[in-house]
Amino acid sequence: MGRFVVPLALFAAWWAATASGAVKSYQLASPRDVLREIADLAQSGLLWRDLGASIERVALGFAIALLLALVLGSVVGGSRIAERALDPTLQAIRSVPSLAWVPLILLWLGIGETAKITLVAIGAFFPIYVSLVSGIRGVDRKLVEVGTIFGLSRTALIARVLVPATLPQLLVGARIGLTQAWLFLVAAELLAATNGLGFLLTDGQQTSRTDEILVAILLFALCGKLSESGMRWLEKRLVGWTDTVPV
Repeated sequence: MGRFVVPLALFAAWWAATASGAVKSYQLASPRDVLREIADLAQSGLLWRDLGASIERVALGFAIALLLALVLGSVVGGSRIAERALDPTLQAIRSVPSLAWVPLILLWLGIGETAKITLVAIGAFFPIYVSLVSGIRGVDRKLVEVGTIFGLSRTALIARVLVPATLPQLLVGARIGLTQAWLFLVAAELLAATNGLGFLLTDGQQTSRTDEILVAILLFALCGKLSESGMRWLEKRLVGWTDTVPV
C-alpha cells in the first residue's frame, strides 16, 4: 500500500489545484479532462495506434542494443587488447548528448523508422555494455581457476562460470537500458513522426492542448514503469540464487 501514497498525494494535489481554479485550464488540464481525452483517443483508435508505434520502436531499438552490447561487451571484457582499442572510443561516444545525434541521424538515415529505431538503440546500448564489461571484469578469478582444474572446456567455462557470474549485472544494465530506450524515444519521435507518444506530445504542444500533453506524459510514465517492473521480475526469476542483503 505504501507504494501508492505518493501517486495518490500527487493526484489529490493535481485535482485540488485545477478544481479550485488556482491553476488555469490552459496551464494544466484537470484529471477529468485528461480521462475524457484518453477515452476519446481510445474510441477513435488513435491511442492504440500511437502506443503500438512507440512500443514497437522501443522493442526493436532495445533488441538491437542488447545484441550489440552482448557482442562488444564480451569482446572488450574478455580481452585487454580489445579494451584498449575499442573502449576509449565507445566511452567518448557515450558522453555525447542524445539530441546531438539527431541532425547527423537525419542526414544519414532520413526521417523514416530506421532513424528513430537507431536513436533508441543508441540510448539503450551503453548501460548494457558498461554493465556487462564491469561484470566480466568482476568475475572472481578463483571461480575460473576451479573450472579449469575440473577440466571445463572454454565453451563450458563461459556457459557454467562466466555467464552466471555476470548475469546479475547484465540484467541490471538491461533494466537501465530499457528505461533509457523510453527516454530516447521522445527525441526519436521528434524526427518528423506521424504517430507515437512523442508525436502525441508534440501535437498537444502545437495545439496548446494540455490534456493531450498530459495523456502522452502519463503513458510514457506507465510504459516506463511497466518495463522496469517486468525487468525486475525477470531478474528475480533468473538470479534468485544470489546471496543478497534482504530489504
